[in-house]
Amino acid sequence: MKIFVGNLSREVTDDDLRQAFESFGKVESATVVKDRFTGEGRGFGFVEMPSASEAQSAINGMNGKELKGKALNVNEARPKEERRGGRGGRGRSGSGRRY
Repeated sequence: MKIFVGNLSREVTDDDLRQAFESFGKVESATVVKDRFTGEGRGFGFVEMPSASEAQSAINGMNGKELKGKALNVNEARPKEERRGGRGGRGRSGSGRRY
């Protein structure tokens, strides 16, 4: 099960996140999402745990807990909604000008 972890301090590393969740069971991966330009954490990350029951225990146990000075917002990760094209009817054909 994939877990969303929000309100992370910018100092939190992947290892910090992994260690915080390992007390609830096996952690497959722990990733802090970073800004691609600065390399700083963006304030959220994801933890993957193979066992749904351990993941649920981790969500219940970690939500509201403090990590590096900030109370965590922890819940089950939801898949991104598909983005729809923002163009009205014209698609990708250009500006509609004819030469």
